[in-house]
This record gives sequence, structure tokens and C-alpha cells, in this order.
Amino acid sequence: PPPGAPRVPRCGRSCPRAHDMQQPLPPYEVLPTEVSMEDLPRSTTVVVEETQQQQQPPPPRDHLVWSLFTTLYGNFCCLGLLAFVFSVKSRDRKVLGDYSGALSYGSTAKYLNITALVINIVIVVLVIVFVSLALAGVFSHRPYGYPPYGPT
Repeated sequence: PPPGAPRVPRCGRSCPRAHDMQQPLPPYEVLPTEVSMEDLPRSTTVVVEETQQQQQPPPPRDHLVWSLFTTLYGNFCCLGLLAFVFSVKSRDRKVLGDYSGALSYGSTAKYLNITALVINIVIVVLVIVFVSLALAGVFSHRPYGYPPYGPT
């Protein structure tokens, strides 16, 4: 069609989406009549403009490996198993693209893992203290003032 003439879509009827998808052509310069194509250099120049891409935040962590180790080695009151379930839910949400849901499930798994870790550390410390006290003889059933080495 000549310049300025309205474009008629190929489908023969009004297609509003086809008009919206048309991109404007880049501006072209008309060659002067005294210049022929043979006189021009045979190179092509391409100008690439870098667009600043939006920085997307990294995907949220699901703490799956940590939850697995907590489940296997320190599953006090099933906290490790719950952390593992929330980690799997977080990974599923991340795969589906729901980053807010993944962040929520991941933080829940993290706090369950931290709670299970603290409880397990306290239990290990208490066991070490009681075993060392038992080996030292603090829990013997001797009455007070009884000689420790037998009768004299």
C-alpha cells in the first residue's frame, strides 16, 4: 500500500490484535541518485543497544538437604520430618514460580531445623554431663559420711 493509506488486514475483516502486534519499521535513509550500490563498501554495521535488565532476586532457599539431615540424625518430636515436608513444599512452590509461597515454606522449614538443632545440642550436652557425673560416682547410693573405701 502507498504511504499514508490505511492497512487492511489479510483476514479481510477488522483484526484489532493484528494491528497492535505490528512493530514500526526502523528509519531508512534514501540514497542520493548520484551514488550507486557498487560504490558503497560491502560491510554491514549493526548497532546493538544494551538494555538494562531488571535484577530478579535469587529464588528462595528450600533447605532440603538440611531438613534431610535433621530428619535422619536429629528427629526430636518429628521436627525434622516436619522441616522436610515444608522443604519439599517450598521446592514445589519454587518450581511452579510462586516465590512468595516458596519463601514462606522455606522459612518455616528453616525455623523448624533451627529448633530441632538447638534441642539436639541441649540433649547431647545433657547426656555428656550425666554420663560424666555417673562415671565420677556422684550418683552412688552411699549414705552421707560413709567411708568410700570400705570398712577400716
